[in-house]
Amino acid sequence: MAVYRQAVLLDRLLFAVKYAPCQSRGCAVDPRAQYSTAASLNEKTFDKILIANRGEIACRVMKTCKKMGIQTVAVHSDVDSSAVHVKMADEAVCVGPAPTNKSYLNMEAILEAIRHTGAQAVHPGYGFLSENKEFAKRLVADGVTFIGPDTHAIQAMGDKIESKLIAKAAKVNTIPGFDGVVKTAEEAVKIAQQIGYPVMIKASAGGGGKGMRIAWNDEETREGFRFSSQEAASSFGDDRLLIEKYIDNPRHIEIQVLADKHGNALWLNERECSIQRRNQKVVEEAPSTFLDPDTRRAMGEQAVQLAKAVKYSSAGTVEFLVDSKKNFYFLEMNTRLQVEHPITECITGLDLVEQMIRVAKGYRLQHEQKDIPINGWAIESRVYAEDPYKSFGLPSIGRLSQYQEPLNLSNVRVDSGIEEGSDISIYYDPMISKLVTFGSTRAEALARMEDALDSYVIRGVTHNIPLLREIITHPRFISGDISTNFLPEVYPDGFKGHQLDVESRRELLAAAVALYITSQLRSQKILGDLRVSSAPMESSCWELCVELGEGQHHVHVIKSGNVYTVEADGGKVEVCGQWNLASTLLPITVNGADRMLQCLSREASGTLVLQYMGTLFKLQILSKRAAELNSYMPEKVSEDTSSILRSPMPGTVVAVSVKPGDTVAEGQEICVIEAMKMQNSLTAAKPAKVKSVHCKAGETVGEGDLLVELE
Repeated sequence: MAVYRQAVLLDRLLFAVKYAPCQSRGCAVDPRAQYSTAASLNEKTFDKILIANRGEIACRVMKTCKKMGIQTVAVHSDVDSSAVHVKMADEAVCVGPAPTNKSYLNMEAILEAIRHTGAQAVHPGYGFLSENKEFAKRLVADGVTFIGPDTHAIQAMGDKIESKLIAKAAKVNTIPGFDGVVKTAEEAVKIAQQIGYPVMIKASAGGGGKGMRIAWNDEETREGFRFSSQEAASSFGDDRLLIEKYIDNPRHIEIQVLADKHGNALWLNERECSIQRRNQKVVEEAPSTFLDPDTRRAMGEQAVQLAKAVKYSSAGTVEFLVDSKKNFYFLEMNTRLQVEHPITECITGLDLVEQMIRVAKGYRLQHEQKDIPINGWAIESRVYAEDPYKSFGLPSIGRLSQYQEPLNLSNVRVDSGIEEGSDISIYYDPMISKLVTFGSTRAEALARMEDALDSYVIRGVTHNIPLLREIITHPRFISGDISTNFLPEVYPDGFKGHQLDVESRRELLAAAVALYITSQLRSQKILGDLRVSSAPMESSCWELCVELGEGQHHVHVIKSGNVYTVEADGGKVEVCGQWNLASTLLPITVNGADRMLQCLSREASGTLVLQYMGTLFKLQILSKRAAELNSYMPEKVSEDTSSILRSPMPGTVVAVSVKPGDTVAEGQEICVIEAMKMQNSLTAAKPAKVKSVHCKAGETVGEGDLLVELE
């Protein structure tokens, strides 16, 4: 046991050196910070803080605590015992098994961890218990400081119905709707008809896109009521719902506020959060391209009015929907730190976690409204372990076999809570990291984001980098022509990855054959000398066939040193690079333009899997003779998926609506799968009779598992 303890302590020491807070990896605040810190002001805060959370936000809070000289305590589930946030903390306490309701939502276990470690304060991060008024109340009763607002503000703003009434009283613009709790599906239909379609059905408690549905007719209202109430109960333990008018094509713009216990409150400018899927944010930026100074000031002043109305203290966010005429309407207030807070830190120079700690200790704000700048532009991409080709992102699970963050680039910040070898499980949110880039202009920040996404190495799980890169390079996004409907409008048939035009396809072909020839030439030598080769290659000129997608392309290649001149598809491309076959990242130059290529696999058969412009492409490179013979190979017959239903993602079966012998109509619900607290209804692709059912409620299923067979 003593040897084990020594090994654990050594592991923690090595990890502490590797992830010292002064490093660029996910720095707690941008190096442009221009304000004095609590440490520099010799302010006494806390000796020890427990972080009641996990993953990247727990690591984020710990970095600021370490900078302030505060000891940290991590809580974790049994499956998170080797997680990054556990290694980063000074102490760690296991609070239960993997399911959140038995660990990170296990209030009794967390309170016991606080007593055991002697923590003086608790930072809740976001999610889990961060907006749980009972948790905050019990901390106060135990003499422990909750680093957040008091219970009155949590209760007032945590309930969407009550918060809307308070907002109205504080003269904050609000969305038309029904202010009471909707109790039944039929009552929901009646209210929706009175408001007028479309309507938004959403959970009274909580946020983060959970328990939200848009309904355009009576049937969708009934279905939305059922799913929203189930998701709300699962995520927040509260199934109450409200209904309000849905504003078509809105922007989602939020105002960061900061207030102390002495009546002082500031607004720290806005964040544009309109790029969403399933009501969850994907890409955010600060400031917004849409707001003018007058609208920004009006929104900021109303946000402060609301904060003062509930005697708010700490960091918080007031969210608004903004229409095309810049009319803005209160949506909700999040009484916690937001996922996207780093971009506000970049443009203001403030460390929001540090400010929360100062306020919790009772200090006054250091700044006045006139002190808050907009310095440059910041963009955040949420990198998730999910498949963007399925509904813009269904969760993926697995182990990170290779992981490399793009921290060699300037003005790049990565907030993460994972490392190479970490597991992404079905129990928690599949976020890998928050990738943030900063520039003096928006164009600069976007260019850096493009480079960072191209240089981000993630292996072992499916990830959404292809979607993120397409978003930030799309002409509509670049021009600022966006709304919360951006993704379904730009990709009405679903996301298909980067679509190659003639020029970019030619560039990809050139890069692929150059890598292939380099590999073949390398394989003909051992220790610098030629060895026997069954397929000796010419030294400078090749004729090859490349299969890419459904097409076959004939290419002519001439090699001179590290430079390849490739003729393909009626054009000529010159590509050069160092061609380090041992490296995951291959920086190359294509017709004078710098590109980043990632090689995921390279087989002796000539098959390459490359990541280019964010998207994976599979190519097969053959000699002319091999290509001729390959045409005689039989094609694999695709599976008839109309008669079977497979799980599109890993998750838990919530309900099965059919049994063998039942007759189902096209579009009829067969079962419901829940993944990361989001419920997904799976339906029949055609009218048929149920042959067999291979799942039952409560079971865990993997992606591709057979659920139901139809005759």
